[in-house]
Amino acid sequence: MREIAPENAAGGSSDPEIVLLSPGTYNSAYFEHVFLAREMGVPLVEGRDLVVENDRVYMRTTSGLARVDVIYRRINDDFLDPEAFRPESALGVPGLMRAYFAGNVALANAIGTGVADDKAVYAYMPRIIRYYLSEDPVLENVETNICREGDALRYTLDHLAELVVKPVGEAGGYGITIGPRATRAELDDCRAKLLDDPANYISQPCISLSVSPTLIDGEVEPRHVDVLPGGLTRVALRRGSLVVNSSQGGGSKDTWVLE
Repeated sequence: MREIAPENAAGGSSDPEIVLLSPGTYNSAYFEHVFLAREMGVPLVEGRDLVVENDRVYMRTTSGLARVDVIYRRINDDFLDPEAFRPESALGVPGLMRAYFAGNVALANAIGTGVADDKAVYAYMPRIIRYYLSEDPVLENVETNICREGDALRYTLDHLAELVVKPVGEAGGYGITIGPRATRAELDDCRAKLLDDPANYISQPCISLSVSPTLIDGEVEPRHVDVLPGGLTRVALRRGSLVVNSSQGGGSKDTWVLE
């Protein structure tokens, strides 16, 4: 984040002001925004906390306005600046794009881009690790079929009811077809999409997730969980769901890591 700061950053490029821009507490991933901001040691702000004056971005603080040099945004493009995109957006910062085009603030990530969001990259991770780190991966990858490759597409179509099919450019659990849980109509729709645009999809075997006791409406019920290193556990709050993403109704759990 420091490296992408404008050359005219406040306090010099070695110590720019960085903020994480969130849609706010009602966003399904707000917990992640809080976690990231805390770990990065940067302020967590909403659109109403920022103001643009003379094509520069400032953050409202108790001691007045403080210039902002780098924004890590967790807001979609169309909500980012009501002057440039959706005029009814109350989540963004009016004039932000003017400041951006003037070179007075850096956006991570830039308009129209994602950060390592292409799921097809996943299949190449073991080779990437070996190339850049000269090491073997500590954890094995889930087997991944890249459907733009003929053999992988044929395998996927032949085993559609057994596999999980994911669009490569989506995030948050959107567009996924879980073969063993899908209806015939959903499988037919997935097959049509694969045939129409195979390069847009990967497929993987359906992994059985662990379950954890979860408090649901005053009752303790089993829910599928996805535990990541560092003590962050994502939990699928809908009964039987294997999709743990917060944008799909998932939640989070405190995690105790024991030897």
